[in-house]
Amino acid sequence: MAASGGRRRRGSGGAAPAGRDVVLAVGLVVVCLGGAALFVRTAAEAGGGPPVVPILAVAALAGGAALARWSAAPGPRPPGAPPAAGAPGRPDPAPPLPEVGPEALDHEAVDPDGFEHAVAALCARDGCHRVEVAGGAGDLGADVVAVTPEGRRVVIQCKHYGEGHRVGSQDLQRFGGTCFAVHEADVAVVVTTSGFTAPAAEYAAACGIVCVDGDALAAWTGARTGPPW
Repeated sequence: MAASGGRRRRGSGGAAPAGRDVVLAVGLVVVCLGGAALFVRTAAEAGGGPPVVPILAVAALAGGAALARWSAAPGPRPPGAPPAAGAPGRPDPAPPLPEVGPEALDHEAVDPDGFEHAVAALCARDGCHRVEVAGGAGDLGADVVAVTPEGRRVVIQCKHYGEGHRVGSQDLQRFGGTCFAVHEADVAVVVTTSGFTAPAAEYAAACGIVCVDGDALAAWTGARTGPPW
């Protein structure tokens, strides 16, 4: 693991490169100051009266900025060390999986936000990893995102509706406009506690969106049927 001092590295191989960098940084500061002094002398010989102190201050600041940039630059990793989290070549750590249990799976006793977590728990129970509850403002229809055991990306929209409030075609059309193009779903699913109108079901079938109504949700929760992916 790289030491916290940027380019400074522990071990016999790190002292020489670090010392060379220090010499280069100091040399850059000296060059800046020397150039500023030459400018001042030339201006004085020409009869001008340049503001000497501000010029020297600017030169010193430029050298200091270069030195600060050097000290903040990440140093090379020791052989065999993994790249830092978020760095190219290393994915972000997977989010923790939702809790799976009778209470977590009980979608009938929750509000709309809790319903999203209940669906996420179902995904985790059935072997998905990287399960995330993404619902909220600006989610563009993706309430739950997960990756199946086979590596397929599942994007789920959750509709916690009452028995008489069915999911309409406009809901499906909004989700259909983002689930594949924006969220790059391999499988797009709409899960509801109620049902779907006929136009909504037709649109979903045409677009390849899986519809899970209240009865199918109960069967999925009770493990009487397989997951919708």
